[in-house]
Amino acid sequence: MRLFKKHIILLTLLLSGYLSLYGQDSTLVGTSINWDLAKCIDYAKKNNIQINALRLSQQTSQQEYLLAKAARLPDLSGSASQTVAHGNNFSNGDNGRHSGFNASGSYGLSSSVTLYNGNFINNNIQQKNLSVQSANLSIIQQENDITLQITQAYLSVLLDKETIVYNTDLLNTTKAQVDLQQKRYNVGSVARKDLIQLQAQQATDQYSLVSATNTERGDLITLKQLLLLPTDVKFDIAKPDTIIAPTDSISAFRDAEQTALQTRPEVKNSELGVKIAQYDVDKARAGYKPSITAGASVNSGYANGQNSSFGSQINNNFYQQLAVTLAIPIFTKRVVKTQVEEAKIAVKQAQLDLKDTRVTLSQTVERAYINVQNARSQYDAAAEEYKYSKESYRIASEQLKVGVANTVDFLLQKNLFVQAQQSFVQAKYNTLLTLKIYDFYRGVPIKL
Repeated sequence: MRLFKKHIILLTLLLSGYLSLYGQDSTLVGTSINWDLAKCIDYAKKNNIQINALRLSQQTSQQEYLLAKAARLPDLSGSASQTVAHGNNFSNGDNGRHSGFNASGSYGLSSSVTLYNGNFINNNIQQKNLSVQSANLSIIQQENDITLQITQAYLSVLLDKETIVYNTDLLNTTKAQVDLQQKRYNVGSVARKDLIQLQAQQATDQYSLVSATNTERGDLITLKQLLLLPTDVKFDIAKPDTIIAPTDSISAFRDAEQTALQTRPEVKNSELGVKIAQYDVDKARAGYKPSITAGASVNSGYANGQNSSFGSQINNNFYQQLAVTLAIPIFTKRVVKTQVEEAKIAVKQAQLDLKDTRVTLSQTVERAYINVQNARSQYDAAAEEYKYSKESYRIASEQLKVGVANTVDFLLQKNLFVQAQQSFVQAKYNTLLTLKIYDFYRGVPIKL
């Protein structure tokens, strides 16, 4: 299960890793940092590329909302044209031919406002407002996703660190046993095969420690890349004083499911998707209704060669105009009907998306609930096995120390203890992770 989750993280990194350089915080370049889980999550929410891309989309939605509101206002435009023409003038008096320039100009202001268009503007404003809310929910949803990914990667590193501690203790114990066995071999009290068997065990313990260290290094890189930290940052996590697997009772699945369905952003976003699609139907139906617009304009102009001056011409040619226009759609070649029907289909699709979102979320919460139950059962069994294996290993170690234990029997007990220890540590962190995920769907913030 843990390997599968690592594959999910690595897949996420492959999808976003090539863009990671654009999300890195230059202020951290060349520094050494040691962060706890809360700091990792907070940094990821601020610097994640997908989240910041959604923030830009939210800003675009906000601008579209403002534009929709501005459609209620009248517009105002000005125009000015200046013309200079050259031509030949013929005079009848002297049969002469003369050329010259003629200049003229016109100037005006115009404004129009929509008085009624089938409530299209109001519906568009309401729809764009919902789009802004939807964009905000998309940000929260992505923040939730990155929170779970960071938590999983962080706990993987904590598991590695605890494994290193256990393996270090095992290696130190084996070294002491090898030294003791070496002394006994030197005085001829044990056979060479007993010494070699312990030396082989020491090499095995050394390999296990190196393997655990390498695993920690790889998991730290995974977490570091999820955070989009610069490559030359020395990164490590702050290890809590103690990590104890939760033993509290698990909240009922139905309660968790209802809480998730009522509070999770993906459900709210899908509900908004249905409302947004319904507004498209109302906007399309506006094409059946008449529209009323009002307009006004003021204009003036002049031309040279007239008997009056420029000022007089501007004053004499100044005129104002008011107009109200009624447009009634009579035959639209099925354009409006098609738009309405397509909008209705989009509503049905949005309703299906909502249903799918709710079903998927319910299944996810149920899976999280089962994972908690399974992890809790495994932890209880692993803790019991670890307790007895630890005691058996302690007794075998004491017997080996005083020379009354067979080396083969001792190594058998030790291997059983190592296996029980590994199962216990993994079960502890798996229980912690599954419970944190389950509680997260219940609306409980993740923290250690």
